[in-house]
Amino acid sequence: MERIILFDLDGTLIDSTDAIVSTFNHTFEKMKFDFKGSDEDIKSLIGHPLDIMYLELGVEKELVWDYVEAYKERYRKISKQQTELLEFAKEAIEFANTFARLSIVTTKTGLYSQELLEHMQIMHHFEYVTGREHVQNPKPHPEPIHKTLDLMNVKKTCDIWMIGDTELDLIAANSAGINSVGVLCGYGKEETLKEHTSYIVKNPLEAVKLIKELSIS
Repeated sequence: MERIILFDLDGTLIDSTDAIVSTFNHTFEKMKFDFKGSDEDIKSLIGHPLDIMYLELGVEKELVWDYVEAYKERYRKISKQQTELLEFAKEAIEFANTFARLSIVTTKTGLYSQELLEHMQIMHHFEYVTGREHVQNPKPHPEPIHKTLDLMNVKKTCDIWMIGDTELDLIAANSAGINSVGVLCGYGKEETLKEHTSYIVKNPLEAVKLIKELSIS
């Protein structure tokens, strides 16, 4: 049976916490927004689309997309320098590539995500990167997963898995009718992840090994 593995990015394969937090603070200064929160407040929302994050952090709805544009302008310049692969991520991708077809499903901008993956010399392992600009409804809606599987021309009989670090990934997987594994190397809390999947592991390599074992059995 053909196997498909979809990976989330932030907190699952890459650590771009510093890049994200510093860019949010930069946009607050640029837009002269008196942000009353902390860096921890920003970190707690990583994984959500940028527009949702800004709304949650107090930006008025009619101004949100101005902030998003300001964010993208700076993030693209600094993301490669302030982002690194998480421990075991490269090994996970390489091992997964030996028995499955791979793609990325993220709430980040797909274009910048692809540039990051190319910079890290791992983009060639993935068939597609589905990002925020490719869908109307980001995770936790199943649309990004459905779109990616359509692009990959995946049949319903395939063994399909989503690996992610937040409930957004797992809810999207459940809604799309595919399997999921939660990883604890990112931003989600174990008790929250347990509400949405039976499989919780420490990192993406353990997730890939689990999928391989379950596929064999």
